[in-house]
Amino acid sequence: MRLTITLWQGLSSLPRGWHSFLGNIFGELLLILFAKRKRIAKANIRVCFPLMSSKEQKKLLKQNFNCLGCSIFETGIAWFWSDQKIHKYFNYEIRGLDQLNEANSANGNLLLFKHSQHLELDARLLALNASIFGVSRSHNSESMDALQTKGRLSSIQETADKNKPRKFIKWLKEGKNVMYSIDQDYGWENSARLKFFNQETSTITTTSKIVDMTKCRLLFINSFYENKKLILEIELIDSKELDPIGLAQKINDLMEAKILQHPAEYLWAHRRFKSTLGKKFYK
Repeated sequence: MRLTITLWQGLSSLPRGWHSFLGNIFGELLLILFAKRKRIAKANIRVCFPLMSSKEQKKLLKQNFNCLGCSIFETGIAWFWSDQKIHKYFNYEIRGLDQLNEANSANGNLLLFKHSQHLELDARLLALNASIFGVSRSHNSESMDALQTKGRLSSIQETADKNKPRKFIKWLKEGKNVMYSIDQDYGWENSARLKFFNQETSTITTTSKIVDMTKCRLLFINSFYENKKLILEIELIDSKELDPIGLAQKINDLMEAKILQHPAEYLWAHRRFKSTLGKKFYK
């Protein structure tokens, strides 16, 4: 593991021009070596883009794995680069950062985000420019979990386990900015059967309860590459007069619209529809 981390750090320290080149090579290799991930991503693309021809779906799958290959370097930047090096050598822009400093946000901001391939870097960049706390889950590997935690805490103030909400609810009540992603299939507990890409999927509905409990503002962070610059856009989600189901569907619709703008950058290799279409769908 130590050797792997050292190699990863070394590759991540290469000039940015090498990252894209090597990332595409790694993406081609991952298409061959990661058969399970390929199968999952291929199934998701097929069901979410039924109007695409098989050739177009295959092209999107290839682009998606190229982004996955590049994410090796993007995560390396997020976990291994110093603040000074990121500011000097990484090209990015945050739009709507003032949303985190609104005068009426005394009870904090809940920042929802989608699972982009570069989400670790998204979080690092945001945390370089604002005081950010995060909600996450532990990695299955203890050594990887330790590395992940250390990397994230290089800029994020603190993280809370998603299964222990009292901690991050307290942060929101104290006026803190808390990042939280809900666009995965976590089963049926605290979830409802809602639409995502015109498919029924298990969707968390507790966002409304969190907002009601903490009186926090609800924001969304979209991230994407534009002319080789990583863009983070922060916008307000109006949750007024929406019940838990209505708000959860609104969030699904918003995420879908953002994903459609840059579909190759999304994490398609997740079994998003396992609770509705069944685990056999991905075999």
